[in-house]
Amino acid sequence: MVVCIVLLALGAICLTLFILEKIKKYSVRATIIKSVTSLLFISLAAYSFYKNGGHPFGAFAIPALALGLMGDIWLDFKYVYPNDTRIFTFAGFICFAIGHILYITGIMVTLGYPQEWFSYLIPLALGLLSGVLILVLEKPLKYKYGEYKLICFLYGTLLFTTMFTTLYFAIRSGFQLVPINMLFAGALLFAVSDLILCGTYFGEGHEEPFDIASNAITYYAAQFLIAFSLFFLA
Repeated sequence: MVVCIVLLALGAICLTLFILEKIKKYSVRATIIKSVTSLLFISLAAYSFYKNGGHPFGAFAIPALALGLMGDIWLDFKYVYPNDTRIFTFAGFICFAIGHILYITGIMVTLGYPQEWFSYLIPLALGLLSGVLILVLEKPLKYKYGEYKLICFLYGTLLFTTMFTTLYFAIRSGFQLVPINMLFAGALLFAVSDLILCGTYFGEGHEEPFDIASNAITYYAAQFLIAFSLFFLA
């Protein structure tokens, strides 16, 4: 547990440094600090996976967290190299999308109820509905998805499917299982973070220090919660 606490503390320090740097300007330095922070939640996941004897869910979660690191790098490079915004944005979306597919699959396969597979259609349907809602709210929220409309729909569907899947399993366990609750909290914060980021990317007036800080805090809280949940899986 001491190692976990140290990694969490280092993560909080690096996150603070990243926010301070990013508020000043988008830079390669900010991307490097962000990458170090991401390496810390991957390290936490790897250590937790090792300590609990290697729960099968870790085989899905750790690659998903690594894809989060890759997605972070691509999305930040869109600010550092504005002439290549399109390719970096799509690359970031794809990395995170694959990560959510791994989370969803891992939860259903390793933590699920195979005899009740049909019940998984509930979070899947709610995720799809959320993806549609993201498109419907584009004009009311004064967003402009442009050429990213399809990827926003697909990613939004996966993002909320992850959230509703973890919620479903938390409800099934009566909110009595710590790792499941942590996964749900992480997925919920992930969704909040991406909703904030959506305003930054596709809206106007959403690049204030509060937006940058709240997005980073909710995102990294989500990743560290997911990583730390592996410590409690038996």
